[in-house]
Amino acid sequence: MQQYAEYSDQYIDGSWRTSGDPGSITVLNPATEQVLATVPAGGTVDVDAAVTAARRAAGSWGATTREERLDLLTRLRDGLAAAQSEITETVVAELGAPVGFSAAVHAGLPLTVTTSYLTLLADHPFEERIGNSVVHAGPAGVVAAITPWNYPLHQIVAKVVPALAAGCPVVLKPAEDTPLVARLFARLVHEAGFPAGVFNLVTGTGELAGAALVAHPGVDVVSFTGSTAVGRQVAETAGRTLKRIALELGGKSANVVLPGSNITRAVKANVANVFANSGQTCSAWTRLLVHEDQYEEAVTRAAKAAAQYVPGDPADPQTRIGPVVNAKQLARVRGYIDGALAEGARLVVGGSEPVAELPTGFYVRPTVLADVTPEMTIAQEEVFGPVLVILAYRDEDHAVELANGTPYGLAGGVWARDTDTAAAFARRLDTGQVDLNGGRFNPLAPFGGYKDSGLGRELGRHGLEEFLRYKSLQY
Repeated sequence: MQQYAEYSDQYIDGSWRTSGDPGSITVLNPATEQVLATVPAGGTVDVDAAVTAARRAAGSWGATTREERLDLLTRLRDGLAAAQSEITETVVAELGAPVGFSAAVHAGLPLTVTTSYLTLLADHPFEERIGNSVVHAGPAGVVAAITPWNYPLHQIVAKVVPALAAGCPVVLKPAEDTPLVARLFARLVHEAGFPAGVFNLVTGTGELAGAALVAHPGVDVVSFTGSTAVGRQVAETAGRTLKRIALELGGKSANVVLPGSNITRAVKANVANVFANSGQTCSAWTRLLVHEDQYEEAVTRAAKAAAQYVPGDPADPQTRIGPVVNAKQLARVRGYIDGALAEGARLVVGGSEPVAELPTGFYVRPTVLADVTPEMTIAQEEVFGPVLVILAYRDEDHAVELANGTPYGLAGGVWARDTDTAAAFARRLDTGQVDLNGGRFNPLAPFGGYKDSGLGRELGRHGLEEFLRYKSLQY
């Protein structure tokens, strides 16, 4: 258990300095509801100082060699590797993610992604000849990275590391619910020896610090992950100064089980996918689509799989599902469950009642809902909690219609008798990423959505290119 701490400083221009803005943010442990820490509620003063520092550093950092950036990023990678236990403990405390999941994903995945960018940076062609031209790729400028609370360190790394690799200085504004792992990351950047101003951290609310960053004339690129509603506001504000934007927004992803596939494996994988991280995953397969002839079998199998997820203390290695992040999210998820039942959905397991065994903490019962129809709110809107809905389809065309029938298009899954059949179906889906028969996550593949799920891509070469701009030299 982390000890209570009061922080009054921001990481700006290579050092920790007292915040110039009034106010603070209280960080709670969602499992115990105890106060973990307070951090500064940065605003226009801190943001301006951070952006000014980043602009001063932009010229020299953009002029560094590939080898110089590789050396510093390698040191950062090594720092992340040495801090795995500390990262895990921090995420368990401020997010409530189970310790096993935190170690493997919240701590492990950022290390994997950072390592992938070392390989990409070493090989990326920053110049290429096209006909009688040489096309030069250079840094796009000062980056504002605004990250969410659900995968706090992964999202930091997915934005900050490729931006630094591209030669861009960064100002990071982490989510107010999970700022402690961001402070840990800032410490590792400092220990790696990055020059002053290349990386800056401003904790604060989205309404103050986030809005100030997006509107600041000294910012060239905004990379934002969060809700679609806020993403629209970001795009509108950034457009006034013609900033480049990358938006990774909401999702309501479908997992389609085609006849002839392994339905046992498909349903079990779907339940695990939805309940991971307490359902707080934008790309989660929150809609299970099954042929009407196998519908009740799928419902029964989902109920059996869901019974294995019992809410508990996230610090206990046996726990598979912890609390949601805060009281507001708890009320939101329970409200969606109640709304679905009022619209005619059938409760299979779970529900909106409190978890009697856990009177303290923001716990939601892992929930499966059947008899869901596509026009129901629960089938259209992102819940961001451990809630799976099951829908029936008549044939493949109907399945495609249902899968594409939401405003979102972030991820999805397809299960079929063979990979070719799954791939043919997946190509009909309006979504940025599809797992075929349980295909593994690939940190080198581009991640991002269609429609209301956003613009731009993260991870791999495509993620690096979000922070590059191009100049053609004609010979």
